[in-house]
Amino acid sequence: MAYLRNGRNVIRQIIKDTNIHGSDSDRMINPLLYACQGVRYRKLEVILTTSVEKLGKAGQTVKVAPGHFRNHLMPKLLAVPNIDKYAYLIKQQRKNCLLQEEEEEEVKVVTVSEEAKQREYQKAAKILDNARLVLRRSINLEKFRTRATKEDAIELKSPVTTEDLVAEVARQLCVHILPENVHLPSPLLTVGEYEVPLRLPKSIPLPAGKIQWTLNVKIRTA
Repeated sequence: MAYLRNGRNVIRQIIKDTNIHGSDSDRMINPLLYACQGVRYRKLEVILTTSVEKLGKAGQTVKVAPGHFRNHLMPKLLAVPNIDKYAYLIKQQRKNCLLQEEEEEEVKVVTVSEEAKQREYQKAAKILDNARLVLRRSINLEKFRTRATKEDAIELKSPVTTEDLVAEVARQLCVHILPENVHLPSPLLTVGEYEVPLRLPKSIPLPAGKIQWTLNVKIRTA
């Protein structure tokens, strides 16, 4: 897009200069007059200001039919006549464009210190340890109706897995953890409260009185 923009600016400026300040000989290089001159010839040599499919890339010199240049390429400022004045200016514009693109493509790499990482880990660990994750799940109605007593556990229609906990932690607490950070030997099958152990890096210091990081989970009926 930068090639196209710069190429079009070149064309507009040259046409303006030749129409206002140019001599009679200079006016003959106006692109429209150049296209008319091509009527006597089978092909015109033009310089593409931008890449054109099945024709060439920006900056290339190609031969086209006079009518194609006059009716398609020139009105859309896709090409200019292959003459010294245009060739020089297009070359300079492409140089400037390439330099500009290189500057834009430079990526700044921000390095995060280990100390800053540890602070973020500790912050996330405290959020997990102090929070209560609440999940609402449908129950197994058939087993619920056949319970022997009200004290019997209420079974869920589908179990809560490690992947479910990871997804809910991200959604509710805005903390991203991995499945391997959750120690859940078997899925949670019933309504109730659970204390799920977490496997966090050993470099994160535990609060006083705790022997491991945990996540409080409460499963309620939907």
